[in-house]
Amino acid sequence: MRKVRLEDIFEFIRNGAQIKQFDGAGIPITRIETISNLKIDTNRLGYADIFNDDYQEYYLQNGDLLMSHINSPAHLGKTAIVEQLNKKIIHGMNLLCLRANHQVIPKYIFYYFQTQPFKNALTKIMKKSVNQASISVSDLKKIEITISSYSEQSNRVAILEQLDYQISLRQQQLQTLAHLVKSRFYEQFGDLSTNPYGFPIVYLSEIAEYYNGLTYKPEMVVEDGSGTIVLRSSNIQDSKLDFNDIVRVNIQAKEKNIVRKNDILMCSRNGSERLVGKTAIINTTEKMYFGAFMMLIRSKYFEFLQQYFQTEHFRSTVRQGATTTINQITVKMMDKVKVPLPPLTLQNQFADFVAGVDKSQLAGQMVLKLWRKLLKFSIIKLSFYEK
Repeated sequence: MRKVRLEDIFEFIRNGAQIKQFDGAGIPITRIETISNLKIDTNRLGYADIFNDDYQEYYLQNGDLLMSHINSPAHLGKTAIVEQLNKKIIHGMNLLCLRANHQVIPKYIFYYFQTQPFKNALTKIMKKSVNQASISVSDLKKIEITISSYSEQSNRVAILEQLDYQISLRQQQLQTLAHLVKSRFYEQFGDLSTNPYGFPIVYLSEIAEYYNGLTYKPEMVVEDGSGTIVLRSSNIQDSKLDFNDIVRVNIQAKEKNIVRKNDILMCSRNGSERLVGKTAIINTTEKMYFGAFMMLIRSKYFEFLQQYFQTEHFRSTVRQGATTTINQITVKMMDKVKVPLPPLTLQNQFADFVAGVDKSQLAGQMVLKLWRKLLKFSIIKLSFYEK
């Protein structure tokens, strides 16, 4: 057991290549959302039409750690590890890359970065601004941690990886259930782009109301647990509400900015096209608002519309008259949407199926939560051991 500075156990800690990204092709480039779930998500990479090896020095390697050093305070220090890399990926700006030397196992440090003592150390060097926080490379290098022998690191990694594996299995089961809903939607209603069952066509505005979200100032945000939750894009994960990252404000909003049970919450504006249009159904009666980059859709056909908004038919409709990239969905765009509307009896059958799947998902989520608690407990034990 010995104390070391981070600069002693990493070959380098550095920011990425400054490359302006767009919806191009070539060698992919990391961005902040690449590590949003503590893993390298290859579906969340940027491009800049780079096909040569000009940025070879920034190519990622297996074992590299990517850390968010400019983000909201809650997400500052979020880290993912590069594993099973089988293609070239360029390390882009706004994520730090930490490449371990021979003294430590990268996966061990990845888990250690999730401990409370390390998070506390980050808080001490955090620099806050109005909407985000940051940490400097020079301050990060000076953080001291206690590490065990290489063999002990290996033993602890093996235990934590097994827990991670069990969590991954449960996540895959939940994804399978989500695919069942999509499959049943197409089975019952067909491809709505061609409307094979000849359902009557209606404007979305005839069957739904929709509103833009609440604009609020930074000084209205409260951090003492009081106030009212404002739902944002980060509160939609895998088409479900997620409350791991919440903001509360001390403000009285208009009635139209207050969500109701069975409303559909949609991300209507985002820098990433992939996130624009993602939705979740409000499944609680708690008083909550929704933010400026969100839209609320209210309709008695909410189960059907929730799935419809995920179809290519909807995306192609709102894309008409715009560029090939969708970075926002406006009320005017929604007004132009024409929806093939199945009979309510058929929609109710679909809703009953969804309700059954939801029960299975809830049971799966409870098991997943238990495994995550076990992993968190094991990481807490790791932090106590390394004091």
